[in-house]
Amino acid sequence: MALEQLNIHHIRNLRSVSLRDIGRINVCFGENGSGKTSILEAIHLLGMARSFRGTSAKTLITHGENDCVVQGAVRAKSGARVTLGVQRRLDGEVTLRVQGQSVRAVSQLVDQLPLQVVNAESFALLTGTPAARRQYLNWGVFHVEHRFFPEWQRFQRCIKQRNSGLRRDKLGDREITAWTRELAQSGQQLNLFRQAYFSELAPRFRAILDRLLPHLGELELRLRQGWDRRLTYEEALEATLASDREKGFTQVGPQRADLKVMIDGRAAEDVLSRGQQKLVVCGLKLAQGQLMQETAARQCTYLVDDLPSELDAQHCQRVCEELDALGAQVFITCVEQGSLANRWSGKADLAMFHVEHGEVGAQ
Repeated sequence: MALEQLNIHHIRNLRSVSLRDIGRINVCFGENGSGKTSILEAIHLLGMARSFRGTSAKTLITHGENDCVVQGAVRAKSGARVTLGVQRRLDGEVTLRVQGQSVRAVSQLVDQLPLQVVNAESFALLTGTPAARRQYLNWGVFHVEHRFFPEWQRFQRCIKQRNSGLRRDKLGDREITAWTRELAQSGQQLNLFRQAYFSELAPRFRAILDRLLPHLGELELRLRQGWDRRLTYEEALEATLASDREKGFTQVGPQRADLKVMIDGRAAEDVLSRGQQKLVVCGLKLAQGQLMQETAARQCTYLVDDLPSELDAQHCQRVCEELDALGAQVFITCVEQGSLANRWSGKADLAMFHVEHGEVGAQ
């Protein structure tokens, strides 16, 4: 999928902006506060129905306006053109459209415009909570395993029912056994999907990091499934049942899974510099894009905010080379035009956009 048209209305300081002549590599440059990141934010809204800078519509929508709207068109590999639209209002109401028709599920946007974001918040993959890393993992499995999403929905229903019963202490032994069995089956299947995906992701991640950060040390990507590996999920649930009843919630399972990057047996965030951490995060995102391309024959669009920040010219060049080799569409921001434009010098599919005071001009 490739975004080929973008219309933005009332997002932060972008009152009315249209991007046409969009290329495969799109560099948005301008001073801080000019609106560069807001362009990436608008694309994220189009593909995910939310901003990557928080959930508040009040801060997203241009001051004095009642709503914001993003419209776009993506071109599939088959050549089909799909139009997308998202409207958010101050009262919190969200309207989603695909091919001009209203849709309810955000997954329908996600499926049409898969996005990968590399920005300041992406460091959460190393330094944040396990929830951020589970979200990263789930994103990848969703795009390569079509059975994952309905199974994930089933698991969410099961654990909600079980936790409700545990919290109120109103489930008898027969009922809790039934919900435990159902949850165990669903959770075990989710784990199998994740494990299969992880086995494909890990070697690609290591290969990319070898190019981005050679001589880094012994690199390992670990997946913790959320319960004792020596037990089936049903056995783990039975073993913690008494404690679950006492605490009022399910303590083990896929909802406790985590993904960790280790360097020489130590957590990466404890031994790497900020710049090295950024390259590891880029490696994780690039590996996902490569895996989706190779196993699902689809490409994602990369939104990269201020790549030169915290990276020297050599490492910035290496990331650009990896993005270029992947063949994915990229929207990338910087302050100085030359800091990124020169990385793709001579590319016919390079588009440059100068952003100034909320206005965007093609170069």
